[in-house]
Amino acid sequence: MMNIEILYEDRDIIVCVKPHGMPSQSDRSSAMDMISWIKNHLAAESGKKGGFYVGAVHRLDRPVAGVMVYAKTKKAAEDLSRQFSAHTTEKYYLALLTGKMAQEQGKLENFLQKDGRTNTSSVVASGGKKACLEYRILGEKDGLSLAEIHLNTGRHHQIRVQTAYAGAGIYGDMKYNSDQTDMWKKEHGVERAKTELCLFAWRLVFEHPSLHKRMIFKVLPKTGRMCIDEWPCLSYYE
Repeated sequence: MMNIEILYEDRDIIVCVKPHGMPSQSDRSSAMDMISWIKNHLAAESGKKGGFYVGAVHRLDRPVAGVMVYAKTKKAAEDLSRQFSAHTTEKYYLALLTGKMAQEQGKLENFLQKDGRTNTSSVVASGGKKACLEYRILGEKDGLSLAEIHLNTGRHHQIRVQTAYAGAGIYGDMKYNSDQTDMWKKEHGVERAKTELCLFAWRLVFEHPSLHKRMIFKVLPKTGRMCIDEWPCLSYYE
């Protein structure tokens, strides 16, 4: 079974680090997803074959890695779902951007519209749903910027769409920022191999559904272009 880091687990919840490329829950593909992996983990730990409840209360896009919480009871799922719907949770990401934002820190506000046929979202002048995020630049080098992003809303592909619209899309995002990613790779002599989307959910804050205490989980990328070896400024967040 794939080795996935578990940050915390009790009878109500389990907090894991989702790998790049793994679905948050089952989809049309036959790939292993997080819920199936957690059920296999619970079976291996308990010696039982099945009957486990695992509830998804939020999601990360398949190419995005990072901290996620799953509910192990229906009651916990209802409580956590309310928190995410009410935006009382806190979600922070690290993103590697191609280019520079207009300011070192600021807020992006747009209206996004989803196209279900293409599974994409775009910024629209009218209609759509309001999307808001806050960002601050942690470092810059070689034409790339490392940013911390705090999501105020949770729209479809929000960070990817809004940063690309602002002129500094995410490195490795071949859906919204392919031209700039390919240009950077060409300028820096990087082979045209499959490129990992450089977006990582590094910090998650919520209230425990039964203990009613504030839970804070954080983890930094251990490999790739956003690790500490590439960006020493991240040592402050360890």
